Amino acid sequence: MPDTAAGTKNSALLRFLAAPMDAGFSGTVDAGTVLEWVDKAAYACAVGWSKSYCVTAYVGNIHFADPVLVGDMVEVEAVIVYTGRSSMHILTTVSSGDPKGGGATMRSQCLVIFVAVGADGKSIPVPRWQPVTDWEREQEQLALARLDIRADIETAMAGQEYTDAGTAQRTVLRFLAAPTDVNWGGKVHGGIVMKWMDEAAYVCASRWCGRHVVAVFSGGIRFYRPLLIGDVVEVEARLIYTGNKGMHVSVHVRSGDPRTGEMHLTTHALTVMVARDETGTAVPIPRWEPVSDEDRRLHNHAREIIGIRSRIPGNLLPTHLREESARG
Repeated sequence: MPDTAAGTKNSALLRFLAAPMDAGFSGTVDAGTVLEWVDKAAYACAVGWSKSYCVTAYVGNIHFADPVLVGDMVEVEAVIVYTGRSSMHILTTVSSGDPKGGGATMRSQCLVIFVAVGADGKSIPVPRWQPVTDWEREQEQLALARLDIRADIETAMAGQEYTDAGTAQRTVLRFLAAPTDVNWGGKVHGGIVMKWMDEAAYVCASRWCGRHVVAVFSGGIRFYRPLLIGDVVEVEARLIYTGNKGMHVSVHVRSGDPRTGEMHLTTHALTVMVARDETGTAVPIPRWEPVSDEDRRLHNHAREIIGIRSRIPGNLLPTHLREESARG
């Protein structure tokens, strides 16, 4: 098949079977693995459009509606819905179903932003995407509507400080970034980083409630700088808010050269975990009460983020998050 020119291929579709090693403690595919799939499909779409190396800049709100089962035929579709000067906003949908037939059911969907970069690591322009169909024009308008919401979420998250004055449940994972974590540009790819974040949030939330937990929602996943093979990686997850069922966990990824010990913020996200019973139904969890001033500040910050997310067009928040927002 001949190569296509930049600005002509605006979608990518990955199809594969969910493998046994993709399963988590719940027996279904981990949210972190789904996020890794999302990143790979969106990367393929971004590179196909720009014909250059691309990096993950942001992953918007993703609701893990229904689990992907081991043995499912999985489809991950990525479609460009808006372009900026160097950015590509990509709607990514994960669907799965029985490979013997019956069709695929949508499991999750989110907006991923990639940025095209040149050999010097600086952003470069990409061809402009022009919507043609009514659906494409609608998706472009939704992407534009989310710009201000995303900016408000980023500002709110960046304005918070996390210190030892916090008393909430906290988990820190530390390890070296391995050569097997490398992406096509020689750095750790965003999907691996998001998988690490899901694992740290799992440990933090499960320790709090004493049960196996699963992610139902992740948002505000902001990538600040590349993470290099051989870096020391620190993934810190801290509980900042509990609803009736949801545990809101803030996760920071820091990395640095092991020879210097200097660490830099790589990625930050907020994720919501729930505990489920044997039937897969979310169950109430112990309530966390803020103790210190920092606890109360971060508790209020979580509620602020819930309020900002409630402005998302279509109100696609999970039911329990909408209820928490309504309680104000």
